[in-house]
Amino acid sequence: MKKLSSLLCLSAIALAATQAFAADLKVGVISSLSGPVSALGIPYEKGIRAAIAEHPVLAGHKVELIVLDDASDPTTAGRNARKLVTEDKVDVLIGTSGVPGAMAIAAVARELNTPLISPTPVTIPGPEGAWTVTVSQPFPLMVSAVVDKMKQSGVKTVAFIGFSDALGDLAYDSLVKSADAAGIKVVANERYARSDSSVAGQVLKIISARPDAVFAGNSGTPGALPYLALAERGYKGKIYGTHGLINADFVRVGGASIEGLQVPSGPVLVADQLPDSNPIKKVSMNFRDAYKKANGSLPNDAFSSYTYDAYLLLADAASRVKAEPGTPQYRTALRDAIVSTKELVGTHGIYNFKPDDRYGSDKRAVVIVKSEKGQWKLVP
Repeated sequence: MKKLSSLLCLSAIALAATQAFAADLKVGVISSLSGPVSALGIPYEKGIRAAIAEHPVLAGHKVELIVLDDASDPTTAGRNARKLVTEDKVDVLIGTSGVPGAMAIAAVARELNTPLISPTPVTIPGPEGAWTVTVSQPFPLMVSAVVDKMKQSGVKTVAFIGFSDALGDLAYDSLVKSADAAGIKVVANERYARSDSSVAGQVLKIISARPDAVFAGNSGTPGALPYLALAERGYKGKIYGTHGLINADFVRVGGASIEGLQVPSGPVLVADQLPDSNPIKKVSMNFRDAYKKANGSLPNDAFSSYTYDAYLLLADAASRVKAEPGTPQYRTALRDAIVSTKELVGTHGIYNFKPDDRYGSDKRAVVIVKSEKGQWKLVP
């Protein structure tokens, strides 16, 4: 009996030692849980919580999640990133819900040598972006798919209206490049702030240009404003937008004004319509199950799955890292593993990264969907 007791004691000591050496993997998430971008930020948080509930341990390390709200403010996003790294000692950053905020986090990630997986598109050329990748599809890829649909529909002229920030610039530049190649003329470039309550003046200028179509470079609930104003003015042309509009709140606010709106999306939104041979279908259906278990309902947006994919990317990279979390060596090794990811299947696409490439998506990550009676339908 004494021998058994001693063996149990030794086993307990060994287990405690193992647990002591297996440091927690700390994940710092920054999202816009309040403010104008919260229609994106809240789903982002739900997606990451679903992922961690499904896989609470990565590569033998228990995951510790720390979530901070940036209130849709880029300055707060950067400050939160600095706190997470310097005070909370996180091993990786994930966030945030808007391009300006993501750019602010990326600057901190580069300064403090901490990998950042952004669910929002970020374009950071050269060494300044060496610690950042994004699981969101690049704007040029998504916008070019929309322009292809415009060309098929006989559109010759298109007007642009978008946010007066980095996201708006990214969308406009992508539209101009793709439209020019397709022989479509961009006849207007109107902007508004995310916090604006009216775009009447901008829409009057657009209507006076008599475009065949209007393309909006915006996201979230504030993205509904141009479509509402166009409908009020009786605009009958075609309407298009970005993948930043696929969330329930946008659909609710847009109502009848967004009927017929075409936007690009990741395959996850129409996963049940994908053939069984498509590997994205299985991962997307797993995501839906995990989301429902964690949040009590099925997802009705395309954003929660971006942070789910970010976690899949982290899990894959962590499995190839030998260093211990909580150390500079681990953060560097994790960054190196992330940027060498090959053919990782997610909900939005199949990811391949290179050290000098912030995006991992290709054409397999894009479908076009149309708003019909409050639902998103796949456009063949």
